Amino acid sequence: MSFITSSLLALSLAASAYSSPLSTNYHNAPAQRSSFIPAPLIEENHLHGTINNSYIVKFRDGLSNALVANHLNFLQTKHTESPLVGEDSGLRHVYEFGYSGYFHDDVVEQLRALPEVEYIERDQVVRISDEILVNPETTRQKTAPWGLARVSHRKKLTLGSFTKYDYVTYAGEGVDVYIIDTGIYVDHPEFNGRAHWGVTIPQNDVDEDANGHGTHCAGTVASEAYGVAKKAEVYAVKVLGSNGSGTMSDVIKGVEWATAAAKQKAQSGSSKHKGSVANMSLGGGKSPTLDAVVNKATDSGLHFAVAAGNENRDACSSSPAAAEKAITVGASTIYDERAYFSNFGKCVDVFAPGLNIRSTWPNDETNTISGTSMASPHTAGLLAYLLSIYPSVPFNPDLTPGFDVPTLIDPEQRAFASMYKVIHAALPPVISSFLPSPEIVEAATAPVPPKTLSAAQLKRAVLSLATKGVITGTLPEGTPNLLIFNNATTA
Repeated sequence: MSFITSSLLALSLAASAYSSPLSTNYHNAPAQRSSFIPAPLIEENHLHGTINNSYIVKFRDGLSNALVANHLNFLQTKHTESPLVGEDSGLRHVYEFGYSGYFHDDVVEQLRALPEVEYIERDQVVRISDEILVNPETTRQKTAPWGLARVSHRKKLTLGSFTKYDYVTYAGEGVDVYIIDTGIYVDHPEFNGRAHWGVTIPQNDVDEDANGHGTHCAGTVASEAYGVAKKAEVYAVKVLGSNGSGTMSDVIKGVEWATAAAKQKAQSGSSKHKGSVANMSLGGGKSPTLDAVVNKATDSGLHFAVAAGNENRDACSSSPAAAEKAITVGASTIYDERAYFSNFGKCVDVFAPGLNIRSTWPNDETNTISGTSMASPHTAGLLAYLLSIYPSVPFNPDLTPGFDVPTLIDPEQRAFASMYKVIHAALPPVISSFLPSPEIVEAATAPVPPKTLSAAQLKRAVLSLATKGVITGTLPEGTPNLLIFNNATTA
């Protein structure tokens, strides 16, 4: 609805200038809610604070274009009549599901009375999910950082393995990764020309990473020395400012932009394109709108890794950590402990290295920082890694235990063959001799790996591949004990 709604908005504003509105009741409110119960105003649990007069409006599903145009006309009229003025006031973003902007409280109350409004969410501050700066050196590291080494080994790191990262040399090739963050220093030599500027969402901001956080995350995904998927392309989707914070409404627009870009690439027909991934190392209070937009993005084929958060609390109370279709990542230490700051609980899917992580930094530098912000791009890199090598032999190497692709993606697919084998063995030989052997049935019913992996299938593969039971220390009830693994070694 984004293009249609934007067009309707332009037409409606032009119509008002010529006193020829698209709606016959332009100067009157649309129909009121018949139940007299206003649409909910969601404004609780804003972890980093609320943005005054900024709101996200969610339409009900299935609205006609005419009703949307009528609503936007009404909004324009009421906002013009309100005392809230300034160049930042009024409509900011138009989404597929609604819109956001700066409106007076009186206007918001009138919007809540309209039947086409499902709910209104008060905008909130969103921040990057790094914890602390540690030893901000600027020299380039020649050996692999411990985080990469941990991703490629099942067992705890030792003196002989803690700088060794084993990986497929073309890992990440053909995969685009959208870094929804503070931007990327795209000229860093570590990216070898594989970093690109996608879009800058905040108003009056510039196309640069003046913070460093986004560049660090991009480096963990795809840089030459510090990246999990060293051949992936990374794209800056700037939604946060130089201070590492921004608005929920800008973050939502960034997700929509990345989703549209990923769809366009998938439809390009390029045989070299293997898929798209998004990383969001940021968070705020609970936002049903952001969670819904992320879930919708995964349904469209965009694979998401998101930070669990650094408040040492239940990740389900934060967004986008609570988005159930994304992979929510907690932070682990070099000793395989849950990092002291890492959020936990059932909304966490997996853990990844997140303490003292070295990666790229603006102006050709490097930096070492900590947080679930660093754990998430390890996982986004792994998603790109697996997408790029699927369904080749490295995706299913002859390891112990073996990596059986169809079973890993959907374990239930082999249920019939397994049941037949049990029944066949229980039958008397005089009967079983007339039946096909279990081997023939298994071959005939063996599932064929899909041509491309959906977000749900790849998430299942990542969780199935993960090393189990190695996270030590305090692990609150309901928190999974899984550490990401790239399946490159047996040790």
